This record gives sequence, structure tokens and C-alpha cells, in this order.
Amino acid sequence: MGALPETIGKILIRSTNWIGDAIMTTPAVRTIRQNFPAADITLLALPWVADVFRASPHVNRIMPYERNSRHKGLKGKIILAAELRRQQFDAAILLQNAFEAAFLTLLAGIPVRAGYTTDARGLLLTHGVKRTAGIKGVHQVHYYLEMLRGLGLAPGTDELELTVPPEASRWARDYLRDAAGGGAKRIIGINPGAAYGPAKRWPAEKYAELAGKLLRFPDAMVVVFGTAADREAASRIKAVPGGDRNVIDLTGRTTLAQAMGLIGLCSVFVTNDSGLMHIAAALNTPTVAVFGSTNPVTTGPYASRASIVRTELECSPCLETHCPRKHFQCMENISVEEVFQTVHARLVPESGAAS
Repeated sequence: MGALPETIGKILIRSTNWIGDAIMTTPAVRTIRQNFPAADITLLALPWVADVFRASPHVNRIMPYERNSRHKGLKGKIILAAELRRQQFDAAILLQNAFEAAFLTLLAGIPVRAGYTTDARGLLLTHGVKRTAGIKGVHQVHYYLEMLRGLGLAPGTDELELTVPPEASRWARDYLRDAAGGGAKRIIGINPGAAYGPAKRWPAEKYAELAGKLLRFPDAMVVVFGTAADREAASRIKAVPGGDRNVIDLTGRTTLAQAMGLIGLCSVFVTNDSGLMHIAAALNTPTVAVFGSTNPVTTGPYASRASIVRTELECSPCLETHCPRKHFQCMENISVEEVFQTVHARLVPESGAAS
């Protein structure tokens, strides 16, 4: 179907729906801007993803896709399509793979509609890119860049890019200064949750034991990240010796932008495979990622300062939300000591040994 026209002046980018996926599209968004430097670019994104691009220099504006309210159901899709039609976009580049994304842009009358021809949407696209057999075996960063290459765009660099909104950066610095009581602290972020299911979560009791060992570092302070669903895990972590003074539970208590600001200030970030893991990678925060059911080759932290801890099993990665064999050995077999030593290696340049 050929390359995209060079004369495109107004572009709609349909973002992916998950935070981690959105982070992995940041090189693709930058590539689109580099290929169309004078274009007016709007990003259509769900509200919980918008903060990823809020301060991006490559996007002129963010258009909210309020799927759970005014854009809900068929009537909501018609309303959204009408809103898109009024913007008179020249082209839509669909980073999201769903049929709905292509259907909405067709309904909106956008003349150039580009993306992968997956999910039975090939006939809805004017510029479709066939997904090759090998593309699912590479990191997701390259999955999106390859689509743009198939559209005739010159690919940019593959480095993740994330700009924290200035107000969120100020809030994070002020919050940690107040939490530390004015003294210098080494901030160790712990993210015990993962949205996709329990198969991605290292057990909460292991995170708690790890936190107890990490608090032996001089001037260490642990900050627990996540949603309100992670508060039980956070309470276990806070219950370790010294946790009442040196563990801060922020699960469900920050915006995504505020969490981004805090993660950027961490000395190390310990996490499951999750959206916050990709944020840490994009911010170049030293990261230790615990992997079980998912594939670190395709969705691992895409950064030089990241370490992956996993157990080699023939059944892993299974990509399931729950362990299909009921033994959960991919996570249970990862010891606290192994994760601690990996974290210690990341902290050594700053902190010296812990007892």
C-alpha cells in the first residue's frame, strides 16, 4: 500500500492502552515527529496513559479517549468519531492494534489510515503493514519501529524517552525532602504489583523480606509504589523492622505523573514486569526487574541500567495471568537473596555493603 505521503500536515496517533506499552512506543512517536517535523500531531489516549506524553516535545496535544464515560459503548464511539472528524486530520497512525482503532478512524473520515493489518482490519486501512513472523520475537520497541519502517518512514533511535512534567518533578522533590526530615536518604523504590495478573507478581512476603534487608543500608528509605490493589503487599513491607520509620506506602496515593517524578529520584527501583518498570527504564533509573510468566526478550526493561532476575524453566514464559501448572515455580524459585544481591550490585557505587 506504499509509503505515507510526505505532505501530511495534521496527524492523529492512536496510543496503546497500557502504560508499559505506551512507554515502549516513545521511540516510535519521536520517529513520527522526526519524519514530519512541521506536522500538527495529536495523540488519542486513554486517561491513565496520557501522563506518559503530557510533557512530550513530539506531541502538540493530547485528546482524551474517555472510554468509561462519554465515549462508552456504540453511542460513545459515534461521539468520538464525530469529534475526530471535526479536527480534519490528514492521517491516522495506529500504534494500537485493535480493530476498533481502525474502525474509529474510518468512521471519522480520516483519509490516510496506517498501521499493522492485524485483528482483521486490513480492509479498513489505506496503508497497511503486514506483521512478519519474526516480529513477535523482538522487543516491543522494535515492533512499533518496524511498523513505521513499513510505512516508509526513516527510523530514529530506539532509546526510550520520557519527560516528567515540571510540576510533578517539583512535587516529588519536595515530598521526598519532607519525608526524609531534611536529611539525605537513599530512595529504594519497590513496586510489588502488576496489572496483568498474579503470575507476574513476585510474592509479597518476599518483597517484605527484601525490604527488611535493604533497610540495613545506611540512610535507606523504601517507597512502595502501585495502585490501591497493592496496599496489602505494602502493609507487609511496612511491617518489617524499621518500616514504621523508613517505609512510605504510596500505593494508590499518587498520580502517574507524580509516580514518574518519584521514580526518577530513586537510587534503585525493584519491580515486577509492569508499566512502572518501563517508566524506570525510560528515566534511566537503576532497575531490578523480577520476571516469571512474561518474556524479558520482548517486554523487558529496555535500558542499560536494568537487571533481570528470573528462573529458567521450560514452562516459562507462559504469558498466562495465572500459573497453568499451579506450582508458580517461576516466581517461588527466585530467592530473596538473589534479588538482594542484584539490588546491592546496583547500589554499590553509592552505598557500600550492608550487613
